[in-house]
Amino acid sequence: MADSPAQFRGQARLPRFAAPLRYDLRLRPDLAACTFSGAAAVAVAVSAPTRFLVLNAAELDVGRASIRFQDLAPTDVTQFEEDEILVIGFDRELPIGEGVLAMDFTGTLNDQMRGFYRSKYVCNGESRNMAVTQFEAADARRCFPCWDEPAFKAKFKLTLEVPSDLVALSNMPVAKETVSGPIKTVFYEESPLMSTYLVAIVVGLFDYIESSTSEGTKVRVYTQVGKTNQGKFALDVGVKSLDLYKDYFATPYPLPKLDMIAIPDFAAGAMENYGLVTYRETALLYDELLSSASNKQQVAITVAHELAHQWFGNLVTMEWWTHLWLNEGFASWVSYLAVDSLFPEWNNWTQFLDETTSGLRLDALAESHPIEVEINHASEIDAIFDSISYDKGASVIRMLQSYLGAERFQKALASYIKKYAYSNAKTEDLWAVLEEESGEPVKDLMTTWTKQQGYPVIYAKLNGHDLELEQAQFLSDGSSGTGTWIVPITFCCGSYDAQKKFLLKEKTDKMHIKEFTASQSSDGDKNIWIKLNIDQTGFYRVKYDDELAAGLVNAIKAKKLSLMDKIGIVEDSYALSVARKQTLTSLLRLLNAYHDESDYTVLSHVTSVCLSISKISVDATPDLNNDIKQLLINLLLPAAIKLGWDPKDGESHLDVMLRSLLLIALVRLGHNETINEGVRRFHIFFEDRKTSLLPPDTRKAAYLAVMRTVSTSNRSGYDALLKIYRETAEPQEKSRVLGSLSSSPDKDIVLEALNFMFTDEVRNQDSYYILGGISLEGREVAWTWLKTNWDHVLKTWRSSSLISDFINSIVSPFTSEEKAAEVSEFFACRIKPSFLRALKQSLERVRISARWIESIRSEPSLGEAVQELLQGAA
Repeated sequence: MADSPAQFRGQARLPRFAAPLRYDLRLRPDLAACTFSGAAAVAVAVSAPTRFLVLNAAELDVGRASIRFQDLAPTDVTQFEEDEILVIGFDRELPIGEGVLAMDFTGTLNDQMRGFYRSKYVCNGESRNMAVTQFEAADARRCFPCWDEPAFKAKFKLTLEVPSDLVALSNMPVAKETVSGPIKTVFYEESPLMSTYLVAIVVGLFDYIESSTSEGTKVRVYTQVGKTNQGKFALDVGVKSLDLYKDYFATPYPLPKLDMIAIPDFAAGAMENYGLVTYRETALLYDELLSSASNKQQVAITVAHELAHQWFGNLVTMEWWTHLWLNEGFASWVSYLAVDSLFPEWNNWTQFLDETTSGLRLDALAESHPIEVEINHASEIDAIFDSISYDKGASVIRMLQSYLGAERFQKALASYIKKYAYSNAKTEDLWAVLEEESGEPVKDLMTTWTKQQGYPVIYAKLNGHDLELEQAQFLSDGSSGTGTWIVPITFCCGSYDAQKKFLLKEKTDKMHIKEFTASQSSDGDKNIWIKLNIDQTGFYRVKYDDELAAGLVNAIKAKKLSLMDKIGIVEDSYALSVARKQTLTSLLRLLNAYHDESDYTVLSHVTSVCLSISKISVDATPDLNNDIKQLLINLLLPAAIKLGWDPKDGESHLDVMLRSLLLIALVRLGHNETINEGVRRFHIFFEDRKTSLLPPDTRKAAYLAVMRTVSTSNRSGYDALLKIYRETAEPQEKSRVLGSLSSSPDKDIVLEALNFMFTDEVRNQDSYYILGGISLEGREVAWTWLKTNWDHVLKTWRSSSLISDFINSIVSPFTSEEKAAEVSEFFACRIKPSFLRALKQSLERVRISARWIESIRSEPSLGEAVQELLQGAA
């Protein structure tokens, strides 16, 4: 077999005996027939003896007769669809050196939001198709035959033949255009060296607005015709981010222009294609009158993230998908740095703890994975675009930056970008540069965080004047894993002026803190508190002994702690409670210490913990559920009353976000006054969409309130929301409605909302809004619906992230071993690699909940504590 094309099957990567230097591509999309044709001429360097050329191609018809390498015609052309490779065999060995491989091919403009695809839009009342590309991770091969791996960098010269009236964009500026009747040919400048997954093409009808950076780089935002005013905010953030990154990385922006464009059908949030960044409409467009404060933040963070990639990802690219986290973790971290510099009043680094929290939650599952994952087949790549690569990745970078210091860190990054510009790097390459610049053991330290899964919980106890620490891997199922980490420990005693930091390298260690606490204890020991992991810069949790825990509760009440530390304490306690390392009773007592908190960043974590407690208590302690809900309502109500429903002049961005957060939480907790007020305002809004009584920020709360009151016999609220959905052209407004439709307590209405996803009124990219909103009462009907429609769902939502949403949203809310077994059995003969990880994680979540419930039921004093806390509030 050694000399047959089949020898190249089943390999994780392409052979290295030939590599592309330059692609000359000509593409002609037919937007009416939804097909495209193309021709490629690729300059290839042959570096070792071979009579084969092996490259990637998928879902393409390659014209065999058109294939030539120099003047050689192939004797054998084989396409292996499941390997996504094209093997071209010749009757003799190819000469070492450079030659040109040429071929023609055709393909389909698919509706899968990957490769070269079509997206629907409406212009002047008629529905039209645009042609768009999305190549990350391994889908350039669906548009043209290529060496579709990040390390095969090459130059690209594109030519497009498109209808004369359309806008045609690519990575580089247009060099020239020739028009011949209804078709124009657009020639683009040649690109610098880049990876295939960053090549981009968009063809459709668009308007644009433009501006320039301080260096004179042209930046444009393209929108649907007539919507350019909604691109102004993103344009402003884009220009300022490019200026900021140019300084931060000490390297100019690498291309002559940057375009950002909103695409109606888009599977991800955005894609950092070199010089032509594509976005979902909700992630790029912002309208003062129609968007909420959280939409504004989302746009700023997304733009800053994608533009960071122009350096970290595009100029310097990961060597293979194992190192994806370098791209994503880094872009996530640095986007906060940029937005914090542009909008200091948003308190962005405190909000960063949202990312850390989601990383910590996912990484506490036995079915998590290390930051660096072995990838053996292209189909496995999509599944690692998750909270580990992004959120844990960003959090360990914040931990390292905080350990090394901001200045040393920035200097090292600039050296790294210069050293690897226009080429590829691995995780170790970054550690080596950081180690050289800082003199610290970066590689040993960081390898424990990127090559092994999970993270530690640090047990802290006071023994006389010694602070004793012990680390163990934290898992939500309550077991202890075997990992050991090198942990950057920080702590302070009684005040932030007295801070210490050291590396915990062993399983246990102790610190003598007598002199450290002496200065603090003049007013008696009662006020001593010790906080580990100052400002939550470390990616770990802390379990304090009872004495230390009590000291921290007092410190919260006495307003001695930073916002980040208040968040860390509540998140750690919640996680420890789920893992049965502390009681729900003690968690409720801790939450009570937050009763006069008024800061958005802290309350966003407090409310999310409250809603999780409310959900679990429905199944764990149905008889206590109403009292527990009342307790949680009492906790959140004072801040909500202070803010009210109506915006106030001159209030802060964070207060606007807090109003929405609290009203939504009170509706979900079943607070009748809030629900009634939401319904009242909704009816006024429904009659007059311009009313000031329901601005974008409070609409979601009102929509959810309406859905709490909807049932089969009283469905006018559901129909009213559908009418709003059908009448608005705004994607952000559509997503607010979709996120509410499935939240009714009535099972039949939930079913109707789920079936609405199957109509052509809902874009496939938006299904997750409906899935994410399913009420607890709708769990069973949603699961039955998924089983009934599974084949259709699998066929329609092919990408790993979209199909995983169905499983996560529908399976994870269950809380019994029996249900986990039933789900397992259903999927036993239906497993596909694209959703295997999502399924395993969802089943693990169900089993964790089941164990937590058992533990809650055995807490002897829960009922008493709830009554006592309720009385206290009265």
